[in-house]
Amino acid sequence: MAVIHHTTLKPTKLELLADWLPTRPWYRGGPGSPTLEKSGGFRLDDPEGEVGIEFMVATDISTPEPVAYLVPLTYRGAPLEGADHALVGTTEHGVLGKRWVYDGCHDRVLITELLSLIEGRVRAMAQSISDTPDHEVVCSYTGAPPSPDSFDPEPVDDQGGTRVPTSDGAILCMHRVLHPVAGHPPLPAEGAIGHVARGWQTPDGTRVAAVLMTLSAASTA
Repeated sequence: MAVIHHTTLKPTKLELLADWLPTRPWYRGGPGSPTLEKSGGFRLDDPEGEVGIEFMVATDISTPEPVAYLVPLTYRGAPLEGADHALVGTTEHGVLGKRWVYDGCHDRVLITELLSLIEGRVRAMAQSISDTPDHEVVCSYTGAPPSPDSFDPEPVDDQGGTRVPTSDGAILCMHRVLHPVAGHPPLPAEGAIGHVARGWQTPDGTRVAAVLMTLSAASTA
């Protein structure tokens, strides 16, 4: 169970992301730094209790039309070996001390637990409350029984988002730029064997929802 500490972060997550997002190929903003608001998201528990796992929806309100980004993050108490290229930055946590913040698509702990969520083997947890399930997260899975084998993710970033090949040949697609619709979470595109969706509130107060990630067979990804 992850314990959520309501304390200070210096710099904050959004300050770290304001510098990092413009370096991504899927970023939709202009040459200046984005103005970010935390719109929503959820967490997953690391079974070992060592790694913080968060899926944040961060909205850039500096553009003529606000753009919502999906940012999977992991928080570690020491550097992740071989992942310097995935480091978003470091921050000083008021309780836990120095934390290394990573693009979670490159972190095996996050990808393993996300696949377990899609397959219905773990629960999504509230973003800001300890030991509280998030019942607004919607998941589906119609694939074969999951493989127990662990693997090291090798994500590929492009203008469309991030794709992570899994150990059994499927493709986990992170929809980095979200396309929300009003009302209930939409269904994934045809051909997906699994997905995760959730709602959030836009800067103008409208309640929207979007598919955050999909799992597709390799031949249809």
